[in-house]
Amino acid sequence: MKVKELTDWLDGRYPSSAAEHWDNVGLLVGDDEEEVSHVFLALDLTESTLAQAIDAGADMIITHHPMIFEGQKKINNHTFTGRRILSLIKHNIQYYAMHTNYDILGMAELSADYLQLTDREVLSVTAETQDGQEGFGRVGELPRKMSLKECGEFVRNALSLNDVKIYGDPDTQVEKAAICTGSGKSMIPDVLAKGAQVYITGDIDHHTGIDAVAQGLTIVDAGHYGTEYIFMKAMENVLKEQYPNLQITCAKVQSPYMIL
Repeated sequence: MKVKELTDWLDGRYPSSAAEHWDNVGLLVGDDEEEVSHVFLALDLTESTLAQAIDAGADMIITHHPMIFEGQKKINNHTFTGRRILSLIKHNIQYYAMHTNYDILGMAELSADYLQLTDREVLSVTAETQDGQEGFGRVGELPRKMSLKECGEFVRNALSLNDVKIYGDPDTQVEKAAICTGSGKSMIPDVLAKGAQVYITGDIDHHTGIDAVAQGLTIVDAGHYGTEYIFMKAMENVLKEQYPNLQITCAKVQSPYMIL
């Protein structure tokens, strides 16, 4: 099939109009009249994931995070972004990104599923539709009441992670949880307003962590990659259901950091 058929279907299911105004989603590099038979899925388009896609023989890459955020005045081999764009063109690989539109219309429910949250509601509302509210993150009840330490272990196991960080007294009892994948510190006011006792997200810095605890909120920082790499498997399942004959390869699951 042509790339346009696939991207039109993706935009119908996860409309680019749902993305934040600052975001950059859709077909970022390529020709939508080209044929696509092998899609490579990754969280980020790095040198490593691009090399994996080329080795796999993929003719299209779909990522969650856009490789291109800002305007490009020059595309050449002098920058890492320019080199990736040139490599995509050289290997005739079309490149599509679905970021905050997927966060709102896919990742929010997906992450809540991983944590088995019940009695869910939207954490940060971005739109009111005839089907209800849409937005970032979810708030709900954990499978059982547990200590913050136990919650950290639960999140680590649920997302198959090597590590998580917790902010707050490890013995604090928590039951109502909020989750927002990626970098969610800007939504702490929403978390507090919803009455959550623990917030699961990524990229929590020192001051944000201690300030949250001062306001009575505990935090499990599962990392940006740790909360969002689940995009790949979920998108693989969605695409396989819609296009059974489409070949799909996922990037190797590998945290971008290690703790020594």
